[in-house]
Amino acid sequence: MNEDNDQFEKQLKRQSLQQIPSAWREEILSAASQAQPVRRSVSDHAFLSVLNQRLSSLLWPHPVAWGGLAVVWIFIFCLNFSSRDQAPVLADKASPASPEVVAELHQQQRLYVELMDLKDSGDADRQKVFVPRPRSERVETLTA
Repeated sequence: MNEDNDQFEKQLKRQSLQQIPSAWREEILSAASQAQPVRRSVSDHAFLSVLNQRLSSLLWPHPVAWGGLAVVWIFIFCLNFSSRDQAPVLADKASPASPEVVAELHQQQRLYVELMDLKDSGDADRQKVFVPRPRSERVETLTA
């Protein structure tokens, strides 16, 4: 089969190129220009049509999946925007706790300690203070 191709190529090389008659050339070019679709500018198309064409070419492999994902994100955005609380933040306007409320909380802590039968009942009244110690003391307490 290679020999057939080689013979055909040799035969083509031996032939001289002939000029196409000018009348034929003009006919061929005019027919081609008439058959070629006219390119319209973007202003001729509606905006949505152009947007649809561009998105279709961008999202071609799975357009339904991409469209569904876009709908989900739009829904999430709308839900987030609509559920925003327009009321002022209450923590900014809250007054500090009154001494009576603080005393009542301490009373509840003491009662809790009594009910739980914890050994040290003073833990509810005072805060535990963290005093950092050197690392060497921590190692000793772990190993001892």
